[in-house]
Amino acid sequence: MDQSVRAAADETMASIGAAVELGRSGQRSQARDALTALWEQIGATGDALHRCTLAHYLADLQDTTQAELEWDERALAAAGDLTDDRARRYDHAWQVRLLLPSLHLNLADDHRRLGDPTRARKHLAQVQSLVTDLPDDQYGGMIRSGVQHVCAALAAGSTQRLDPHPSAP
Repeated sequence: MDQSVRAAADETMASIGAAVELGRSGQRSQARDALTALWEQIGATGDALHRCTLAHYLADLQDTTQAELEWDERALAAAGDLTDDRARRYDHAWQVRLLLPSLHLNLADDHRRLGDPTRARKHLAQVQSLVTDLPDDQYGGMIRSGVQHVCAALAAGSTQRLDPHPSAP
């Protein structure tokens, strides 16, 4: 089943996807407003897949690193409530363990940018213990590349935002 068919079968995921596309097109505040409204509808105890996905994307639309951290923490907490069965009802290939490296990588980068290398390293260790489960595809490559970039920035003592699309070495 392709993404558009899956999204159509789940109105909330379709709404999340539409808001994400707004953000990607440069309409960050509109995307943030749309996702925040969805969060208020879903609530802190709503469907774990919806909460995890929404918080994961909403983190990227925040204006401060502290706010980004708070949303990334919500995404990881929701992943703790998410089952493989629920994830597979949306996409047969989804597994919670494949989402976790990305969530921990985001938290590692948040803590690095906030000047907390100890917590950043803790989350990087989590990513590195999980990254072996990732497939050797575009997603796995993106996460592995992200780990390298966050590790390098951490080693350099940088607290600057990383380029989301760094050029290949």
